[in-house]
Amino acid sequence: MAKGMGRRPKAELDSGVEDVTLLVLEWLGEQGVGAMIRVDAERMRDGQPAWTFAASGGPLDGGMRADGASVAECMGTALLRLREAGLAVPF
Repeated sequence: MAKGMGRRPKAELDSGVEDVTLLVLEWLGEQGVGAMIRVDAERMRDGQPAWTFAASGGPLDGGMRADGASVAECMGTALLRLREAGLAVPF
């Protein structure tokens, strides 16, 4: 996909990424990246994407954030953005 086209690749929702989320967080910590995933009950009640992944430090230039309506959507998007930032997450 060409960069700058205003389009983002879609996260693969059936990839099982939610099964490896803790492994991803642990791997990121080993790379010097602080990372977390959280759910916001208020946003869930309001029908907004309730899951948030955030990471910063280590080889990342600044922080990054990904939101999603499910763990799979959130982490799928997060993995795409981490890879775009140059982190070859092995999961």
